[in-house]
Amino acid sequence: MCWTAAIEVVRDALQSSGLKPRQIGGIGISAAMVGAWLVDSAGKAVRPGINWEDSRSQAIIDQMTAADQDVGSRIFQSSGSVLQQGCTLPVLAWLVENEPETIALTACVLSYKDFIRMKLTGFAATDRSEASVIPGSARERQRSAAMISLFGLEQHAHLLPPVFDSETVQSYLGAEAAALTGLPAGLPVGIGAGDVAATVIGAGGLDANRATAVLGTTCMVGVCHEQPVFTPPDVGLLFSLPGDVWYRSMVNVAGTLNLDWAIGALAPDLAVKPDRYQQITAMVEDVPIGARELTYLPYLSESGIIAPVVSRDARAQFAGLTSRHGRPELFRAVFEGVTLAMRDLLDVLAFSGSEIVLTGGGSQNPFWSQMIADILQREVVVPHGSQFGARGAALLVATALGHFPDIRMASRAVAGDAKRYRSNPATRSEYETALQRYRGHRDRLLSNF
Repeated sequence: MCWTAAIEVVRDALQSSGLKPRQIGGIGISAAMVGAWLVDSAGKAVRPGINWEDSRSQAIIDQMTAADQDVGSRIFQSSGSVLQQGCTLPVLAWLVENEPETIALTACVLSYKDFIRMKLTGFAATDRSEASVIPGSARERQRSAAMISLFGLEQHAHLLPPVFDSETVQSYLGAEAAALTGLPAGLPVGIGAGDVAATVIGAGGLDANRATAVLGTTCMVGVCHEQPVFTPPDVGLLFSLPGDVWYRSMVNVAGTLNLDWAIGALAPDLAVKPDRYQQITAMVEDVPIGARELTYLPYLSESGIIAPVVSRDARAQFAGLTSRHGRPELFRAVFEGVTLAMRDLLDVLAFSGSEIVLTGGGSQNPFWSQMIADILQREVVVPHGSQFGARGAALLVATALGHFPDIRMASRAVAGDAKRYRSNPATRSEYETALQRYRGHRDRLLSNF
């Protein structure tokens, strides 16, 4: 199904752009990271793909932890990331144990974007951003034999494809895929990068000491570094980006998902309206800061949270709810709760810079963007445009084809035009009160686990 969707997207993009197929110079690729897409020797999927949100491997992780309480820290010291159930190695270990007949048919285990490239070109490969988080080695920007052994996968290591730099071309569009997409056969197809890396690049945030936040379905705040950063330990994620940059990030697994859930649960009458976000924003603008002492903890993901602490059991909730609170206060609390969680993430990173690049669907809401500037006490820079992951993928293949001298220069080339939101000093005291209230409820919730 994902291949069918990719074909439709390419054809739609080609048609809507008004470009002729011969005007396309190359294909860039990015997608959600890790998970597992298994293909046979002919490149055909042998089972449905497994994405990063899948939790089937938790039993294996629990067994490993029971045998060695420090296993999570050992993994973190290699990859720089808290292990998630949907990472490729634990998923593959589960498949080896539970679906040996599937493994017997498998020639290669790919990530989402790498499966798409396989279908486009017939070439199996991955990039360094993927290889280092499966989990692998962030220091070496590569897979780790020690991590493969830790999951008991030595005999299956040959199923993992070769690793290449993201900003290179190693394969070309095949005749069958060309006929399906409407693009010319032989078109260069980039190795590409995972969605996080591509988004940072496409937003112009690749320079070291630059903070980039993604307020999408997931909420992530991170800072680029010249060296891999493993502090604070055992929390957050570390991504090996092209251009020898590492993106140290903290994640609240649920971002705009909280608002979408709230609209469906609290305002089903608005859920089907195309201007629902504008209506909700107008509803909360007159509610005072602090939502009349109502607090929302935005831990809506069933996998819990991995920052500012790791808690698999943390769940979203309203705190301080009384009969005087209506829909406007509830929605205001959701906006504030997600943003206060972003403040938590930023504080863990100890970021001292003065501005944050903000991307994702939430960045398109001026009210929310201003709230983020006020609560994070930083200037928020919202680049013009959207789909920054796609832009980053395009910049990677453009760099591979010689249009930029390197990927850092490519990222800087798109960093200029933006909407800026400056922190309002007049709101600082009220938001600090809301933050302390939020953290009190947060600590009481997390102390129960």
